[in-house]
Amino acid sequence: MIQQYINSGILEAYVTGSASEKEVEELMRMKTEYPEVSRALQELEADMEHLARHMAVEPPARTWDKISDSIDEIMLRNKHVQPFIEKEEANPRSTGRDNGQQYIEVEAESSFMRIHKAWKWVFAAVFILGKVFLACAIYFYLENRQAQQQLQEIKTELRKIKP
Repeated sequence: MIQQYINSGILEAYVTGSASEKEVEELMRMKTEYPEVSRALQELEADMEHLARHMAVEPPARTWDKISDSIDEIMLRNKHVQPFIEKEEANPRSTGRDNGQQYIEVEAESSFMRIHKAWKWVFAAVFILGKVFLACAIYFYLENRQAQQQLQEIKTELRKIKP
């Protein structure tokens, strides 16, 4: 019975964090009652940790520096915002706004693509060349069709003459 419980997948669900509260409570009770369950859980946790260590991907070299810089920037920004809020609370002429409300500065970027001026000419040339090639393709298609019709007419004339 204990081996069936261990093989049921509840231990794996617990280790991965997908077990329900009821399953967690049941596992904790079984763990205290049966040392086999406790041992199996410890082995599974050790295996998962070992697997995670060997499959871990090393982050890029400057990742921690970027995170640290971002945190420093947020902290610096909060220091600048805090005195402003305190000044506004001290100001008796309130505009009726909630003084506890904080404003966060948002950095927005344009949703338009920026293109170097030289590329604009390249795009224009490609567009014009596309139109020229389309016109040539239509012209040669019509010429080929006309030549095929003439060839068909000549063949029918030759068949009439030969009998």
